[in-house]
Amino acid sequence: MSDVVTQAVAAMNEKLNGGGIDGTAQFNIEGEGSMIVDADGAREGQADADVTFNADADTFREIFDGSLNPTSAFMSGRLSIDGDMGMAMKLASTLA
Repeated sequence: MSDVVTQAVAAMNEKLNGGGIDGTAQFNIEGEGSMIVDADGAREGQADADVTFNADADTFREIFDGSLNPTSAFMSGRLSIDGDMGMAMKLASTLA
């Protein structure tokens, strides 16, 4: 697992405050790997997901540290989203 994915997993688990989400989301970090978030929290890996987020490592890092709003990242084209937009919006509020 890359250091970037390891950091993303830790940041997401901190944002989730020990919980998880209803459904499954996958975060694809260009050139680094993928992270899955589900009822058990965040972990490295890939799975069939209800929603998939795609961005480069810098974009995800800025989203997780709070310096970039996920909605702004999406609107500016830095973040692409495939799948359940309702779940994407719920996760965006968790990340913001």
